[in-house]
Amino acid sequence: MPLAIYVLGLSIFAQGTSELMLAGLLPELAADLGVSVPDAGLLISAFALGMLVGAPVLAVVTLRWPRRTALLTFLAIFALTHVAGALTSSYAVLFATRVAGAFVYAGFWAVAAITALGLVPADARGRAMSVVAGGLTVATIVGLSAGTVIGQHLGWRAAFWAVAGLSALSAIGVAATVPGGRPADAARSRVIDELRSMARPGLWLAYATTALATGALLVSFAYLSPLLTDATGLAAGWVPAVLALYGAGALIGITLGGRTADARPFPTLVAGVSGLVAASAGLALAAGSAPVAVPLVFLLGAFGFAVNPALNTRVFALADRAPTLAAAVNVSAFNVGITAGPWLGGLAIEAGHGYPSLGWIGAALGAAALGAIALSALSHRRENAPRDRTESTAGTESTAGAEVRSAP
Repeated sequence: MPLAIYVLGLSIFAQGTSELMLAGLLPELAADLGVSVPDAGLLISAFALGMLVGAPVLAVVTLRWPRRTALLTFLAIFALTHVAGALTSSYAVLFATRVAGAFVYAGFWAVAAITALGLVPADARGRAMSVVAGGLTVATIVGLSAGTVIGQHLGWRAAFWAVAGLSALSAIGVAATVPGGRPADAARSRVIDELRSMARPGLWLAYATTALATGALLVSFAYLSPLLTDATGLAAGWVPAVLALYGAGALIGITLGGRTADARPFPTLVAGVSGLVAASAGLALAAGSAPVAVPLVFLLGAFGFAVNPALNTRVFALADRAPTLAAAVNVSAFNVGITAGPWLGGLAIEAGHGYPSLGWIGAALGAAALGAIALSALSHRRENAPRDRTESTAGTESTAGAEVRSAP
């Protein structure tokens, strides 16, 4: 695996840490800026908004740029938004920097995915994406807790400075390892080509799968802490350990999924989402039993992240002639799931259905994702059937011709 792939994973870790760490810094932020905790929580929503919009917009804007240039530009802006955030005492300015940082982070995700897939052979794309996306998994395990510890002991601004420094370090790595110049497909890439590639129904089924599978995971993950303390009855001190267990499951899942995504994308998706449905339903049924619920949290992370490489490489396979915008919209599809899952969970909790109901919502979203996968597989067979028949006919004709030529 090229070193650049690991550098891109480090870059995602740096930026993903910023995405996650605010969840542990809201009280400090609220007190320092003179706003309520719910208002401070809107900074998380601001980041999600920037991510949702940024990927497709920046994918089109930087379509003809050398990819190293685009990646370095995004990292530089991301680092500067965190410097500005660390220096400001204005809630409005901090809100704006969160939107701007997430905007370029989404663009980085899209270009990094295309760059990583272009650096490896076709049969190693899933492994490459597991490394790149694994940066966010490591951020879930290490970055979230480290950012929270730094913020609690040195102030939330120190956490922002740490992210800015790590982003700058990542930029040095990108400059040193990612090839310069335009990639081979950049010269022929046009916006019209990218838009034309979006017309394939199978691509939108892939996006639906991404959004539904992500929502199925996030609806439970977003509320794991109160679920574990209120429904399961764990002491608050055990929550970080269970979250770390979830992260370990996610790392194992994305590693295994990366090894099977290229050769067997549909079986990988079916196995991962089916496991996610089972783990979610299990949490709904056994949320009150710690010996059962805790292992299910591990499985939730493992199955939920095992599908990530296949979700990415499937989109690339469907739009391999003009992949930039297609991959960027898939980043937005991930963020639709990230936004919609917790929103649906919040509605259920506010309606008085309790935290175990989150598991049933996750199972329902996962079942819908399985339906989208089935339709995608059917569409894939229909698209490839004429090609298979043509190749079979050509092979028969070639064999017959060889027999004629070899006849005495």
